[in-house]
Amino acid sequence: MKPPRPLIPLVLALAVLAPLLAAAAPAPRPNVIYFLADDLGWTDVGWHGGDIATPHLDRLAAAGAKLEQFYVLPVCSPTRAAFLTGRYPIRHGLQIGVVRPWAQYGLPLEETTLAQALGGAGYATAIAGKWHLGHFRPEYLPTRRGFQSQYGHYNGALDYFTHQRDGGHDWHRDDRESRDAGYTTVLVGDEAVRVVENADPARPFFLYVPFNAPHTPLQAPEEYLRRYAHVADPKRRTYSAMVTCLDDQVGRVVAALERRGLTGRTLIAFSSDNGGPITLGATNGPLRAQKGTVYEGGVRVPAFATWPGVIPAGTVVQAPLHIVDWYPTLRRLAGITAAPARPLDGRDAWATITAGAPSPHEAILLNAYPRGGAVRMGDWKLVRNGAIGANDLPDSPATTGKKKGGKKAAPAAETMELFNLAADPGERENLAARHPEIVQRLAARLEAFAREALPPKAEAAPEGFRAPRVWGQPN
Repeated sequence: MKPPRPLIPLVLALAVLAPLLAAAAPAPRPNVIYFLADDLGWTDVGWHGGDIATPHLDRLAAAGAKLEQFYVLPVCSPTRAAFLTGRYPIRHGLQIGVVRPWAQYGLPLEETTLAQALGGAGYATAIAGKWHLGHFRPEYLPTRRGFQSQYGHYNGALDYFTHQRDGGHDWHRDDRESRDAGYTTVLVGDEAVRVVENADPARPFFLYVPFNAPHTPLQAPEEYLRRYAHVADPKRRTYSAMVTCLDDQVGRVVAALERRGLTGRTLIAFSSDNGGPITLGATNGPLRAQKGTVYEGGVRVPAFATWPGVIPAGTVVQAPLHIVDWYPTLRRLAGITAAPARPLDGRDAWATITAGAPSPHEAILLNAYPRGGAVRMGDWKLVRNGAIGANDLPDSPATTGKKKGGKKAAPAAETMELFNLAADPGERENLAARHPEIVQRLAARLEAFAREALPPKAEAAPEGFRAPRVWGQPN
């Protein structure tokens, strides 16, 4: 009989492997809260040196991972489509502009939303805030797209106090008319708190909170305006008040989690839906340009992810990520192993967020539209015709549906701009002439995306169009 092998080497081996095995073990399925601000600028949060009070967001960002190279789309609806499907909006024909109030289209019905995926895995699902992905038929409404409860509005740019858009009422609970009175940002906070307070502790929940603030119209409660009475510019004053009100609502939701003892079981993520509109009170600091463009000021936004005890506090992630990445990442955290019904553009970013892994992307599409777009590969970014087709008309009742007269301008000559974002995050120096081989490589990748794109959907307001009494419901 052979003598038994000594146990010491086995014990040592297990001691070495234990941390790796623990890191590989799946964490318990978390509750998920995703806060989405609307038109928040890069330097309109405290952790980027802004002068607007955002203490609750700042604390959450410091308690987890600041995502410092996090990308979205240039305007509202495309970003929402990307988040809820894990697919670039070129797949939906939603890559340009927003879903207008009169639009006879929305997020395609064949798409499986994140709410549907998580709901199918046993999650309770709720949306409190702005939809902006189509409401022309009932099957496009949130409760038909996987959300078991809905509260808020369908369009952008509604009045914060009257809840009207172009004369039609736009406030709903479970996709039925709601006449709740109050300032919309606070009402959204009320609902998010209610969802947390009523959550079944035995069942994980997904709570999507897409605020309409601080998007125009610039309106804020008097108590918040008084805090910024010292700000001379009236747009900046009201915008700042709107952001602080939003921050307070986030704080209320976190307090509700704490009362329920759910903070250690909840992943909280936050971002803006596009860069700040600097002509309407926002600031983007060192980043070039603003909302409606594919420059960094239009598509790189404040973002973080926080999960106490799982994401190390003080983490700073400099690897490029995109909002499409949350779809596969949350599927994985929810324990969903079946392949998605449609190919995803998003990549599982959990190791990047929690363990310092590099970006899961070889290339990130920032947008592709007829004759233009932008793509990032590593530290290099190519912008094709950045000034053509990238800007969206302001989504406000004062401008929707109006057509400019005169002759159509002739298309400008094609421009290619190449930036090294590691050395030049402000996109001040165009290196295209110095690196034609890099331009060629990135242009080929952008063109490949463009070939896969559906034609952009867009509709002018029909002649004589009048808003319904209640948006999303037959008159």
